This record gives sequence, structure tokens and C-alpha cells, in this order.
Amino acid sequence: MGRKIRIISRQSPLALLQVNEVLCALPLDIEYEVIKTTSYGDRHKNVSLMSDTVSPDFFTRELDSALRDGVADIAIHSAKDLPYPLPLGIEVAALTKGGDKSDSLVSKNNVKLADLPSGSRIGTSSAVRKSELLALRNDIEVVPIRGTIEERITQVDNGFVDALIVATCALDRLGISHRAAEKLPFKTHPLQGNLAITVGSKSPEWIGDLFAPFDIRRNFGKVTLVGFGPGDPDLLTIKGYKALEHADVIFYDDLTNESFLKQFKAEQIYVGKRSGKHSHHQDDINELLYQSAIQGNEVVRLKGGDPMLFSHGREEVDFLRSRMVDVEIVPGISSGNALASLLQIPLTHRGVARSVAMVLGHSEEPQTVDADTLLYYMGGSSISKIANALIDSGRATETPVAIVTNVSLPNQRAVYSSLKELRYAVFKDTPVLLMIGNVVRFVAETTSQMTYDTGTQSSTPLISITPLNVEIDTSKADWIVFTSRYGVRCFNGDTKGKHIASVGPATSAELKECGITPDFESPTESAEGLLAFFGNHKPQHIILPRSDKGLKALSDGLMVQGHRVEDIPVYTNRLNENAQPVDLNKVDKVVFSSPSAVEAFKTLYGNNVPKHLLLIAKGKTTYETIQTI
Repeated sequence: MGRKIRIISRQSPLALLQVNEVLCALPLDIEYEVIKTTSYGDRHKNVSLMSDTVSPDFFTRELDSALRDGVADIAIHSAKDLPYPLPLGIEVAALTKGGDKSDSLVSKNNVKLADLPSGSRIGTSSAVRKSELLALRNDIEVVPIRGTIEERITQVDNGFVDALIVATCALDRLGISHRAAEKLPFKTHPLQGNLAITVGSKSPEWIGDLFAPFDIRRNFGKVTLVGFGPGDPDLLTIKGYKALEHADVIFYDDLTNESFLKQFKAEQIYVGKRSGKHSHHQDDINELLYQSAIQGNEVVRLKGGDPMLFSHGREEVDFLRSRMVDVEIVPGISSGNALASLLQIPLTHRGVARSVAMVLGHSEEPQTVDADTLLYYMGGSSISKIANALIDSGRATETPVAIVTNVSLPNQRAVYSSLKELRYAVFKDTPVLLMIGNVVRFVAETTSQMTYDTGTQSSTPLISITPLNVEIDTSKADWIVFTSRYGVRCFNGDTKGKHIASVGPATSAELKECGITPDFESPTESAEGLLAFFGNHKPQHIILPRSDKGLKALSDGLMVQGHRVEDIPVYTNRLNENAQPVDLNKVDKVVFSSPSAVEAFKTLYGNNVPKHLLLIAKGKTTYETIQTI
């Protein structure tokens, strides 16, 4: 007894020709019944396919329902019309060999696109085609058009449109390829011209075997996304290693070890995408993976960390699966997990941290998350923005931070800081991870640190301070504002009965050594805090003792607020000619309290400043200066 297949199809001439194309390939003993139907898209030709509201199953919904309900055994579609992902209970039994994948221009008298008169109306159902057409001819009008191929060509012949974009394979199947004026240079859907045979859960099991010989996917390879881990090859999983052993082609990025890969026979292609240095854009990588797979290769996409964490993993999966390429994912150890283990800092700990968040760090406006422990990936260039955003969201300024580069590698390096320090900080090394939260306090031993604070905390000061011995008349002053400890030391005037303001703790400490407690201390250790304070006062007479190199930002800002300011240099600030450079490779962070300290540092070290240094400024003005290092 022969086997019988119930086939459901849209009833357009092109759809029925596609059914006949499949039937001609079936064995002679197969009986069949063709069930013709109209889809939602066929019945609603007033709906433009350029609309964002068009459902993915616009042309397939009724056919899918027939398969799920057992009304039909198979459905035959143009493969590019299938929605992705497929509806539950629907599978592709076979993907047939495709025809010509190009698009053609159909016009009266076969006039080519370049020869159409200005103002010509060209019909298309694709928003992408519209933008591509206008890029070639911005003097034409692109109009939406719907209907069967024959109905659309009729609109050319009756003058509703002057030309039309049609899939070349559709013209070939209908036997009207002579209507093509030319093939257009547009990139089309990779499944254009292929037919897809779909089945439902109630379809007979033998149908899969019946169509297997026609399924071109048998010749496709598979793509495996493998997580390489944080960088140390010993942290690669056994399953990941096996995938590399069996690969024909390996696409790898910056976070993988090239020397380690040399042991594998596969062709190896670099597709790294470090910040600002992309060898390939993601769309190009997707296409490379796809083309390699359909050529029959076993492809490994080797990705640093885990494929599904900040690595475009799902984009690659969707791109490949929507083109019917099989994809597998092998997990990897993420850099954040590795960092916690290698530094012996727990991500969670009883009584300290019960939640963890992994956040992308290089966004224009850093995201703040309500979790006890935060891991910011790729946040080095945004370190100051991240710190300020977290403080503004309510995090304590003393919250500890671990800044770690090259996690798991021999040159792994960690420097420890706080959100307060990082408000005005620059860090240029990559790749970098930030761990933020009270768990960082578990660090038992930190790396060596050296602080350059205008030289006073270094055995060889960078700056030489010389008092100018200026006598200052303070009789008419309301306030005396000290912006450095040196201003206090070199001040020669009477402070009795005067209000005193300090730029920060170091200056306040110097004042207290002189028996003076400031009435106000800037919470920002910068001119910004002083300006905010005096902005709430009526005009005052202010004396500002400072360096002869002091910037005018504070005095100018105070005068704009209406205050009378005596800006008086009380000491000189020069590079210490006896200063000798130290080995900065043994230093983790450098703290600058003034722009002059930055300039002295640049004079002493030139361009020989390692990228691993965490540069910290005391205030916004100094922060702007350290960015030039």
C-alpha cells in the first residue's frame, strides 16, 4: 500500500509551482493531496510589509495551524518567509537547494534603474530595499506594493508604478525571466530561492526520512561557540578542548591564547574586537561563521570568558539558526568568577553580600544596580563615570574597589581603591574588571602602592615649594580660603576673628597643626565644593592665598558669584631639579593634588608612563589635567 502525504500551500501560482517542484522530486509510489489556502498576509494586501507591526508569521500562520491540528502533513514555503524562531510544534524537515538569490528590476520596456526618468515610482515591499534604492537614486519615489508577482507586474504594465523589485528566482519559476531589465546589486536574504518543508507534531515520522535526501543541511557543518575562559588555557573546559580538536576552522578573539591554539590542526582566523580596534565588525563575523558552516566545516567560535556574557553570543546564535545552521554552546569560566577565585575575594559572603550583578562598563551613562557586589566588565575607560554614578545613587564613598587587569594571566595585576578616590581617576590598561563592594575588604594583602602628592609622600619630592614672604592685611576680610597645605604654611597674616575655609582634609589637618579649626571643609577636596558653599552666601570679602601657578578657576568663580576676591600668591611652585624617576612598574597608583604636580610628573617621566597605573586626581581641575598623561 502506497504512502500518502497531505500538502498544504498558499494558492498563489508561485506557491503552487513550488509545491510541484517538490513533488517532482518524490518517489513515484508516494500519493499526495494538495490543500490550497490563503494566509493572513494574502487576505490583507492593504497591510504594508514595511510596517514594524507585521507579525513574523504573516504568511505562514494558517499553514502552521493546519500542521499542528493534523489537517496537513507538510507545508511548503519560500524559506525566507519562515518566521524565526519557528512556532512551537513546527520543525523544518528539509531545506531544498536554492536558485538565483538576486533581486531584479522589472520595468516597462526593460528600462534599467539608471535610465529611469527622475521622479519615477518604484514599487517594493521591503524597507531595506527602499533605503538601498534611494541610496542609488535619491530622485525617485519608492512606494509600497503588495500582491502576487503577476498582480504586481500588472501594476507596472498599467502605469501605477514605473518599475518593480522582484526576486529573480520568482521570475524564473514563473517562466517570465524575460521581464527582468537587470539584476540589482543588493544583498538579499541567504535563503532567498530555497524552499522549506515544514512538519508538525502530528505529521508521520517517516516523512523526515522521505525528505532527508533533498535536505541540503546534511552538507552543512556546525558552529560551536566555545568559552575560552579568562585567558589561562588551563581554565578551558574539557568539552571546549574537544571542540577545538575536531574543528576545521577556529575564529578567535583577543582574549584567547594564540600560542595555545597552534597545537590544533584547524585553520585559525583572528576576529578580535578590542575597544576602538575592531579587525571585523560583528555583522562581518556573523557572515564568516555562516559561510564557513554552509561549506561543510566544523566551526568553532572561540570567545573569551563565557559565550553568553557580554560577547554577542546570542546575536551569533540567532544569525546562524535563522539560516538553519546548527549551533552548540560550550560554557566558559567568566572573568568575574575567575577574578573572585584568584584573588580569594568572595562574590557573596554571609553577613556581607547576598547578591551579585554583572554590568557592562563602557556605556556612555553607566548603569547602577542594587546589588551588594558589582562586577563591571570593560569599564576601564569609564572608571570615573562609574564611581560618580554609584556615589550619586547612594553608595558609600568609602566602598572598596578592586581594579584587575589580565585576569588569570601571568601579568595579572590588581590595584585597590575606593569610590571616593575613583571619582577623578584615569585608567588606561585593558582588559580590566572592576569589583565593587564590601567583599573587597577580604583582600588580605595588596600590591605595593606609591603616592605622589606634590612630592610630600615620596622620598624625592617632585615639587619644590618656596615661600614668597608676603605680608597680608586681613583686616577687611570676611573669609580666608586655603586651597593647599602650602598655602597654610606660607601664609603671613592674622586669622583671628576670620572665617576659615579649607579645600579638604589634608589642608584642614595643616590648619589644625596651627591651632585653627576651619569653619568649612570642601567635601569634594576641590574648588567645586568651595564654589557650591559660597554660592549660598551673600557677597563676601575673601582672601585666597595660593601658589604663583594657581589656576584662576576658583577666584573667577567666586567673583562671578559677586564676592570680592583678593587672589594672593604666597609661594612658588617649581619642579624639583633633584627629583629622580622611580621604577613605575613597581607602582600601582599615583595621586595628584594639583595640576602643577601633574605637569612636574610629565616633565620627569615624559611618555614613559605604564598603562597599568591608576591615576587619581584630587578635584575636577586636576582630573582634567591627568587625562593628558
